[in-house]
Amino acid sequence: MEADTQETGLRERKRQETFERIAEASLRLFVEQGYEHTTLEQIAEAAGISRRTFFYYFKAKDDVLVGLQCDGFVRALEQVFDGVDPSEAPFDVVARRMPALAASFETPETRLITGIMKSTDALRVRKQAGYVEMETALLEALARTWPDPAMRARLAMVATATISVLRLSLDEWYAACAARPIGDYLNEAFELLRQSIGGR
Repeated sequence: MEADTQETGLRERKRQETFERIAEASLRLFVEQGYEHTTLEQIAEAAGISRRTFFYYFKAKDDVLVGLQCDGFVRALEQVFDGVDPSEAPFDVVARRMPALAASFETPETRLITGIMKSTDALRVRKQAGYVEMETALLEALARTWPDPAMRARLAMVATATISVLRLSLDEWYAACAARPIGDYLNEAFELLRQSIGGR
């Protein structure tokens, strides 16, 4: 049993290392050559893998960007409300916790990925699909804390507003060349939304 556990752990580490090599090679080539001029073959060669192995990790080269930008954030959304007091207003909890969550994903690569995702119409559409996935994940996370079916419509509005705040804040952060932490932009946007809707 212990040997099986160690073997599973080794496979997972190797898989993560390969994922990181592909991601690093992809970003480097996208920056150097442009997204549209970078081929899967070039990415695979730079990552030291076969084209077939690439498809074990990603369906297409845009999946690399979406995976880096969205997948980890979606997984984090699934846990961010653990331990929340359900007597609190959902909007208040989201406004308090989301800036810190977004800040934990703020890296130099985040700005690179954001810029690349804005570089073509196809990627911009793909980016919007990622936000829809985030919105769905956020709604389900909220529903686990506030499971009353009567709350569902309210939670859906909170989720939609929150991801809109995230999108607009990320755009502003990128346009300002990351002059301030992303959390600052989110806090300001949530406060503006709170004032616009007149409270909770």
